Amino acid sequence: MHETPLQLERLQGILDRSAEEAGAHLRSIVTPERRLGARLLCDRLVGMRLLVVATATGDGRPLAGPVDGYFIQGSWYFGSARESVRMKHLARRPAVSATHVAGENFAVTVHGQAELFDMADRDHPELREAMLAHYLPLQGPAFAEWLENSDALGARIEPSKMFVYFAPGG
Repeated sequence: MHETPLQLERLQGILDRSAEEAGAHLRSIVTPERRLGARLLCDRLVGMRLLVVATATGDGRPLAGPVDGYFIQGSWYFGSARESVRMKHLARRPAVSATHVAGENFAVTVHGQAELFDMADRDHPELREAMLAHYLPLQGPAFAEWLENSDALGARIEPSKMFVYFAPGG
């Protein structure tokens, strides 16, 4: 989604710090030649990508499920109904992990904090625009009407760690 040089620099810093701080086992799998830089990562993640988001219940149990994810300006975004269990969890406990897996050759995992926003908030157009770009050609004007009348919340994952695995041929 047309990342700025500053956004790419910030993302590259997160990727580099995450790799440096990873445990020995992860470093043995995600070796330097199996990593992607920020620019290549952003280029691979254009459009909607299925993202499995994990939240925590009040008593600490994990709860994971798929969402339509969009990688925008170096962060994952997704939306859901305001009253969904996922969004209620994130409103109370914003710690979140998410993973996009595209076969055995490409995976992106992020850990961070969810920042929730109202989808109708015009100060946060990124997710709305990405969703319209994806779903208008598939569903037509009915999707735009649904989105305009929904009470959906959007979420942006502010990454504290991000790991990318990319195997040649992936």
